[in-house]
Parts: sequence; C-alpha cells; structure tokens
Amino acid sequence: MTKIKRIAVLTSGGDAPGMNAAIRAVVRSALAFDLKVFGIYNGFEGLVSDNIEQLDNKSVANCIQRGGTILKTSRYPAFKDPNVRKQAIKNLQKHKIDALVVLGGDGSFRGAKLLGDEADIRTIGIPCTIDNDIIGTDYTIGFDTARNTALQAIDKIRDTAFSHSNNFLVEVMGRASGLLAMDVGLAGGAEFILIPEIKVSVDELVERIRSRKRLKMGSIIVVAEADKPGRSFKIAEQIEKKIGIVYKVCVLGHTQRGGTPTVRDREVASLMGYHAVKSLLAGETHKMIAYNQERYVTVDFPAPDLGARPFAQEDLLEINRILSES
Repeated sequence: MTKIKRIAVLTSGGDAPGMNAAIRAVVRSALAFDLKVFGIYNGFEGLVSDNIEQLDNKSVANCIQRGGTILKTSRYPAFKDPNVRKQAIKNLQKHKIDALVVLGGDGSFRGAKLLGDEADIRTIGIPCTIDNDIIGTDYTIGFDTARNTALQAIDKIRDTAFSHSNNFLVEVMGRASGLLAMDVGLAGGAEFILIPEIKVSVDELVERIRSRKRLKMGSIIVVAEADKPGRSFKIAEQIEKKIGIVYKVCVLGHTQRGGTPTVRDREVASLMGYHAVKSLLAGETHKMIAYNQERYVTVDFPAPDLGARPFAQEDLLEINRILSES
C-alpha cells in the first residue's frame, strides 16, 4: 500500500453549519500524523482553477464556532465534463496530492468518486447537509443547527400567532426529504406537517382543518419546501379560497443554513474529520464517513440512482396529530 504524504480538503455544494469544525479536524489530524495538508477554495471549481494553498494549524484557528465554510463553496456542474476533470487531476498532480477529503452531499461525492476512478488518488467524503438526507448515514453535519434555528423561528412565530389569533404556514427546507420538517414540526407543536414523501392534497388538508376537535386561537402548519420553494403561498391561497381561513406565510429559507453550529454539529464534525484522515491512512478510498448506531464507520459513496434518504417514520405523523389535538 502506497503511503500518503499530502492530502487536500474542499467543501462543495450547499454550506452547512459545522463544516468549519470538520475542516479544522481534517487539517489538525493530518498535521498530527505528519502529513502536509492543502485547502482547495471554492470547491471543485477551485480545484480546476488551481485555487489551492498549503494549510497549517493557524489556518484553522478560531473557526470552529463559525457557520459557513472558510474554504468557500460552489456548485460546479462543469465538473461532469471529463476534460474539466483532467485539469483538476493535473492540479492535484502538480501539488503532489495523494488524497482528497470532500465535504458535501450526494453531488459532491459523485465528483469525488469520479476523481478517484480517473486518478491515482484516495477519496473520502464527509456528509454535510442540513436536510440530513444522505443515504448511508443516520446523521449529516448541519442538521442539528438547522432544526434548532427553525424551531427558534417557529417559537417566535407562535407568540404572534396566539397573540393575534392568527394561522401560519411555516416553510422549512427539505427539497426531497421531510426529515427537517418532521423534527421541527413535532418539537414546535405544529398542527399539521406537510412533507414530500407523503402527499397530502389541499382538499385533504382542508378536511383535516375542518375536522379539528376544538377551536384554536392560532395554529401553525410546517411545510417542507419539496421541489417548489415558496409553495406555501399557493397552499395558503387555496385554503382561503376553499374555506375562508387566512394563513400567513413565513418562508425561513437560507436562515436555516447559517449561524453558529450547535454542540452536536461541532462534535460530529470534529470526529468525522478525524476519522476521515485515519481512514485515508488505513488505505480506504471511495468511502464516506457515516454516523450509524452511535458509531463512526466508513461506507461506500451512495449510488447516484438512489436519490435522497427519505423520511420513513410515518407513525410520527400520527403521534403529532394526536398531540396537536390534545
């Protein structure tokens, strides 16, 4: 087995609170094992444009508490082009980089796998997305911070809702997964929770609103954005048209991605960063660090055709219905 001497780290796709803690862990773990470590700025785009510099302990000082990513990030569809990847490989060879740690989601891991297939380089992924929807791991960096940010917003909206006897639709992120919506809806005492995995028509929702056992002085419905960010406005419009009840809309949007990472996200990110370096040193490649059954393990990169990890605990919706009616 060839011993690695130089590793690089990049962040790709959407940012997530805790990324900086993971970057810090990768850098300092690599240095502790006498490796040279490089930061690639602006994701795969920066790899292609050679926006690469060597890092040391000071490079990651005072970043563990910061949201976002100090390495910057981007979405770079051009990386699907083999000729573009050839330039990326040239830059890795130029800096004599043996291994690459990629922080991101499914699309980022596809890029990492392609590099590993086409070049003599080991690749390890660290799952980072506030949606917690990557197949193969029970937890992704950023999820806990995002759900706490959303819950704080819901608690504040509830104050206004009950002061004015208003109804609110609160839209949270979750393009293909209802995991975030389910967590914050249940914890926030939402009357209904709408997620992409379980389709509920407006007519069904209206019937549920009509069949409430008691008159409420204000109510909150949590809606996952699904594939149509801002879809809550249309839902509110249809509810008012059908039964005359006005729902105000609050789209939380990108506020869920920012902010100081929670204890859980800092801890998971730090340990995933450490285990990423250890896995590379052990000769592993084309793998992702996963947190499963309270253990850190390596698993294969998710297959591209599997899509996002769906919400699969329908009983929680029934529990939430019971609790919201009581």
